[in-house]
Amino acid sequence: MTIEPSRRGEILVVGLGPGPDAWRTPEVSDALARADDLQARVVLSNAEEVLGVNSRAELAVAEEIMQRRLRAAAMAQGATLVAPETVFFSYDTVIGRDVTIEPNVIVGPGVRIADGVTIRGFCHIEQASIGEGATVGPFARLRPGAALAKHAHVGNFVEIKNAEVAEGAKVNHLTYIGDASIGAKANIGAGTITCNYDGFAKHRTEIGAGAFIGSNSSLVAPVKIGDGAYVGSGSVITKDVADDALAVARAPQDERAGWAAKVRARRARDKSK
Repeated sequence: MTIEPSRRGEILVVGLGPGPDAWRTPEVSDALARADDLQARVVLSNAEEVLGVNSRAELAVAEEIMQRRLRAAAMAQGATLVAPETVFFSYDTVIGRDVTIEPNVIVGPGVRIADGVTIRGFCHIEQASIGEGATVGPFARLRPGAALAKHAHVGNFVEIKNAEVAEGAKVNHLTYIGDASIGAKANIGAGTITCNYDGFAKHRTEIGAGAFIGSNSSLVAPVKIGDGAYVGSGSVITKDVADDALAVARAPQDERAGWAAKVRARRARDKSK
């Protein structure tokens, strides 16, 4: 390593020789000081604050340090983390008081969690807001634009994207809600899907306050379900439904008495031949 004396206003050129010791920062700084007849001083710092990140493994170490700090801050502010080492926050996560987060929850960027929220295990949340007293999960996914109001319920295997779930509304099981709004105290049955994409553009579904959507229903957007309306289970809804109306869109049930017994008998005869 070669050092040339510097002059004020000029750039100092440092020639570094080959070998494993060529890039030792303390040696470089000491040599720079000596070249200008100056003294070098050492500033003590927490090792974590000056940790170098030069590989994926070192990045993982830095992330672990950051997560430990974020978890500690959340608990200090009144959140309960059932298994802290399994919960991951973003640098900008906002968490209220008396929040309970169960194991294996990942919180990505842009998430706000209000007071009294319960997030059950194995949830993934990003760019979403969760209102006071709401419940999420287990196994739920809140994608960008998901907005849950006070006391909303989003249950297991539910995905919410770019949608508002109003106060007291329930989306409890096996449901996809995308590009939609759900009114206060509406109930969305298991297996409901908002069919928001036609292959070219996204379309919105509006579900009114107090509406009831039966299980295994498909709401083909754009479509509006009125306040207090009912959608029969298994329906494919392609037209707007008025307030307090019942909409059923499925094939009529056809029952044929004795059909099963006759088929079993015929199959048994064929098998015995």
